This record gives sequence, structure tokens and C-alpha cells, in this order.
Amino acid sequence: MKLKINLFQERNTPTSVLLIYTGGTIGMKADPADGTLKPFDFSGILEEVPELRKFAMKIDAYTFNPLIDSSDVEPSLWQALARLIQERYDAYDGFVILHGTDTMAYSASALSFMLENLGKPVIFTGSQLPIGEPRTDGKENLISAVEIATAKDSDGHPMVPEVCICFNSQLLRGNRSVKVNATGFDAFKSPNYPLLATAGISINYNNSFIHYGYDRRKGLTIHTDLDTRVSVLKLHPGITEQAVRDILLGDGSRAVILETYGSGNAPCRPWFLALVRDAVTRGKILLNVTQCQSGDVDMDLYATGRTLKDAGVICGHDITTESALGKLFYLMGEYADNGQVKVLLEKNLKGEISK
Repeated sequence: MKLKINLFQERNTPTSVLLIYTGGTIGMKADPADGTLKPFDFSGILEEVPELRKFAMKIDAYTFNPLIDSSDVEPSLWQALARLIQERYDAYDGFVILHGTDTMAYSASALSFMLENLGKPVIFTGSQLPIGEPRTDGKENLISAVEIATAKDSDGHPMVPEVCICFNSQLLRGNRSVKVNATGFDAFKSPNYPLLATAGISINYNNSFIHYGYDRRKGLTIHTDLDTRVSVLKLHPGITEQAVRDILLGDGSRAVILETYGSGNAPCRPWFLALVRDAVTRGKILLNVTQCQSGDVDMDLYATGRTLKDAGVICGHDITTESALGKLFYLMGEYADNGQVKVLLEKNLKGEISK
């Protein structure tokens, strides 16, 4: 993947942030000739958002070339982002990643696992309207993300040393976020975890919910060996035996995320349970995640959930599907032993589950 860099800065200022533009609506402008939306030269971001000049900080920009549509995001982008952050880690106080909204929650979730001992903010943001539009939400999102990415406490430590999503005046933990609105400015929610901050007249941080567990004596470590052999099976009334068989027993997957009903329930038909047991016997990792936006999986609550647990299905608790995917990619890339992966799936590694 070819990359290019654009640079602009305020001189003699101690605080610095790197804007990383991967693609997405926020970097689009209407072509005056035909009216279609096209990417603008991101080196001109200060012309589009002159408010950034008011920050007493150094602001650099790094643009991916070619730009990546959110729908085309692959794990290779996450690997490139992790390497870039590691390369520039000592040079900046924080990082702002501009990204399309459709897969932003997937990318933020994955990076939360890939960046080990992260001690600086990595803030994803974007927009629902291009930044060149009069009513764009992009300016507000970008300005808030930059301020949060460089905010420090009275001791000079970062306020939010996590991978987050900043959108519509709210700061959400990246691996707790889901996209819930395709057209509104309130595009993201964190259904099972409180907001980390809210931006109003001032930015109010919910410090008790922010993770500060990094070791200042150690540097950043990245994990880029990802095993992507994961399938997602969303249960629905009328699902066929053949469809379940193809996903659960397919040769191309090492793990399957089961999107179940309610608190982790699934059909109790003999053929379904037989396929689940067969998949576990063959060594597949099956992770139970609820289809519901809020709440969690409790496989001891109902008989159907208990049956899945007895068959060897792992409880996903209140993890999102986006986070489950990133966690599996990371764990399977780190461990060849499925038993070790299963043990770690039920542990809270990066604040992704409430357990």
C-alpha cells in the first residue's frame, strides 16, 4: 500500500497530534463540474477547518494513497495503522484516525487489541456529511477529536490513553462501539458501557470509566499477526440445516461467532444441536454473542443457553460482534492452540466485556 505524507504545523509548541486520513465521507467535497463527491487534497485540511489553527499545537497529516472506502476496509489496513502508530509513537502526543463510518467500529475494536500497552489516545472520527457541506458534522467531530487526542491531566499524562471513537460530541470506547444510525449524526452508541467523555461548552471526562492500565516504563508493542478465519452465523426463524452446516462445518473457518437470540438462546432442534456439537468436536471455536443491542449473554439463564454451554460454546458476555471479530483475529493470530484462545475469549483483555 502506497502512502504519502502532508505536513503542516505550528512552530515552537510542545503538543503534537498526527491526523491519519484513511478515507471516508469526511474528506469528500462536491466536484463543481459534475456535483459528485470526490476526495480533496488532505494537505488543505486547514483551509477546510481553519479552527484547527487556533490550537497551540503541532498538527501533522498522513494520507493513505490510495484512499480506502469504508466498505473496502480489510485487516491489512489495521496492520498498516498499527505499524504507522508504532513508527510515529514517540513523536506525537496523540493520533486521530479519519475513517468511514460503516466499518469504523470494526477498525477501532481491532486496533484496541493490536496496540499493546497503549499510553496515548488513538481517536477515530469521521462524518455523515462531507466536510465541505454547510451542515457538515465533520468539523465538530474533527475539532473535538483533536482536542481529546492531546488533552492531558495536571500531571501531564494523557486523559484518554485508549482507542476510542469520537462522534456527535460523545467519546466512546472503541471496542464497545456499534454503528446504530445510517443517516443521522448520532451514528454510534456504546450500549453496554458508559461514555468516556462528552463535549459541550467544555469536554467532561468520565475518569472512572477510562482505562489507565498501561506501564509508563514500557513502550508500545503491536500485534499484526492476525488469523482471519472467522465466520458469523446470525440465527433467524426458518434458518435451514444446510445453511448452518455450511457455516459451522466449513473448512475455511477456525472460529464462528454465533449471533443468538436474547441472552444467548438458540434453536433446540436436534439437527441444530448436533451440528454445534460436531463443530466443537472438530475443534472449532464457537463464541455466543447476542443479537440484541444492549444486555449480555447468560448461558445459565435458560435451558437452550445451557445446552449450548454444555456443547462447548463459549460465552461472549456483553461483547459486540465487531469487538468479537477483532478479538478472535488477534487471539488466533497469537495462539495456535484453540484451548488457549477459548480461555482468553472469556477474559476481559481491553475493556471489551464487563466481566
